[in-house]
Amino acid sequence: MNQPVLALPSRHPVVIQFAPMNNQHFLDTAVTIAHQTGVMLRAALGSAKEIEHKSSEIDLVTQFDLEAEKLITRSLQQAFPTHSLMAEEGGNTANHGSDYVWHIDPIDGTNNFAHGIPFFAVSMALYKDNLPVVGLVYEPMRDECFTAVAGEGAHLLHNGRKTAIRVTQAKRLVDSILATGFPYDRHTSDLDNIRQLTAFLKQAQGIRRMGSAALDLAYVAAGRLDGYWEFKLNSWDVAAGVLLVQEAGGVVTDMAGRPFALSPKVSLVASNGRVHETMLATLSSQPVSTQ
Repeated sequence: MNQPVLALPSRHPVVIQFAPMNNQHFLDTAVTIAHQTGVMLRAALGSAKEIEHKSSEIDLVTQFDLEAEKLITRSLQQAFPTHSLMAEEGGNTANHGSDYVWHIDPIDGTNNFAHGIPFFAVSMALYKDNLPVVGLVYEPMRDECFTAVAGEGAHLLHNGRKTAIRVTQAKRLVDSILATGFPYDRHTSDLDNIRQLTAFLKQAQGIRRMGSAALDLAYVAAGRLDGYWEFKLNSWDVAAGVLLVQEAGGVVTDMAGRPFALSPKVSLVASNGRVHETMLATLSSQPVSTQ
């Protein structure tokens, strides 16, 4: 039987109204693009997926990842033609005369999306000289858009309202809900996060594994989670979420407690700040031989 034809919104770039270049304009433009992308992804969730594999048999990509990335990158190029783009599925543009780079994950949580699980996000962040300027994580199925501008706090846009968000006040792991994830090479790598997970299970109130690093970080920023850790992430997975946590009053470091620095591959700890040292101590009690 033939699959039904899915009618998608226009794949042409979003029409952007040009305005003076400032951080709020950068964010407003990204929010517009993210919402347009979300329309497409909501329509696509229940449709047939063309699934391919990338770095491993459990690292998936669908045709909708590619379509969403095209929509985002074309729209950003229209709005900011001098900016560079770093996107998960290869839609990269390098403009060596610009200090601005967009880090884009069109669907963070592709494995959820591919299986029809309604928990995934569009993640977009603008960095200047490798420092975050603006970031957003948009969850299409709940129509929640978590945003941050450097030095101006973090907010949740939902139902036409803009609400400031802050991290939690929990001081002990036993009072904390934590989140984590597992690397795509866990079938073959000793650094599979199993020992670390076990150590946290013995201390925390609960552990969640929801399948989207961007949303895990957004939930820490919004006070829905108290902490999060994960190994071997890509820059586009976390570029927006890191700024959200920092602007919401939280702390983000590497596994050794050093200040977070964006790089192509990162391992990080994010928290409300109050449980951060305990999280670092728990991780250091389970040393790893391979990064």
